[in-house]
Amino acid sequence: SNGYQSAMMAPTEVLAAQHSQKIGKILEDYAIDAELVLLSGSLTAKQKREAKEKIADGTAKIVVGTQALIQEGVEFKNLALVVTDEQHRFGVKQRQTLSDKAGTPHVLVMSATPIPRTLAIILYGDLDISVMDELPNMRKPIKNCVVGIGYRKKAYEFIEKEVRNGHQAYVICPQVEPSELTDSENVTEYTDMLKSVYGGKVRVAMLHGKMNPKEKNEIMEKFAAHETDVLVSTTVIEVGVDVPNSTVMMIENAEKFGLAQLHQIRGRVGRGSAQGYCIFVNASKKPDDNKRLEILNNSNDGFKIASEDLKLRGPGDFFGIRQSGEMNFRIADIYEDAEILKTASEYAKEIDEETLKKLDSFTLAAKDRGNVTL
Repeated sequence: SNGYQSAMMAPTEVLAAQHSQKIGKILEDYAIDAELVLLSGSLTAKQKREAKEKIADGTAKIVVGTQALIQEGVEFKNLALVVTDEQHRFGVKQRQTLSDKAGTPHVLVMSATPIPRTLAIILYGDLDISVMDELPNMRKPIKNCVVGIGYRKKAYEFIEKEVRNGHQAYVICPQVEPSELTDSENVTEYTDMLKSVYGGKVRVAMLHGKMNPKEKNEIMEKFAAHETDVLVSTTVIEVGVDVPNSTVMMIENAEKFGLAQLHQIRGRVGRGSAQGYCIFVNASKKPDDNKRLEILNNSNDGFKIASEDLKLRGPGDFFGIRQSGEMNFRIADIYEDAEILKTASEYAKEIDEETLKKLDSFTLAAKDRGNVTL
């Protein structure tokens, strides 16, 4: 309403399209006079050209898109707000590139991937943090169960029952196709097997990352429109897909996934007013694997899950490439001394500009005397 532009970037075309539709409905419902433009890789050359022109001349007040927003040739007239959804799926440089198109815009980054509260404050100390740790009023906590492979038949029967009641389900497999290197379940064979099990009583489709974007979008649109009952998929559905009618999530070889990822996948069901269920199928006989999955079985709290995951595998390098292992603090312990670390982080933020100026003056004076090495 002040004449500026806003941009929202999402990691997948499906999610960007969903955001565009929802924002469009808000504009319509509240009679807000602001043109909305969607920019993604699957648009035709003509559609991309027209979208870029509207973005450049300021006609488009709200722009929603994928990484297409940060490509060369996309110029904003007066971008003032940048929103990055599922920020953990973008690199720092990608997020920064979008912000750089505006000079000094307001920036909002969002993520549903849980991170322990204390670590969030330490890692994102330069940002104001808002934690939304309550479900919307209409939602019910998801009911979980960790089972062995012998439970599959009952699980299929339960899914069929939910389908008869008008609901839908996901089945997640760790692989797209069979492999000689591992005996994990795969989407291709699992889909054929389920079709055989249900014998036409349940509509089954498959989705995976090797499909082209157009095909993936069509499959997800059919599922969202309830033209499919059960979707067998890889973790490509992990981010942001919103189908409120889905009530069952069955995850095969759950022991192969990280806890945070499993929590994300679980979040695809129970998004409406109906009860949601998540079945973790553990094909491993290792006690440690079952111990990990029991954490998810006993809690829907993403922050608690992240903390337990941290204790089990260590945090790795937050700013490096290691994904697990103990953090190499000299005297502090990331678990026992969490509150001290949090306090230290908060004190560090209180160092005001005047103090920094004094430090700069001291450093320059020391350099002039030639007796300091920086």
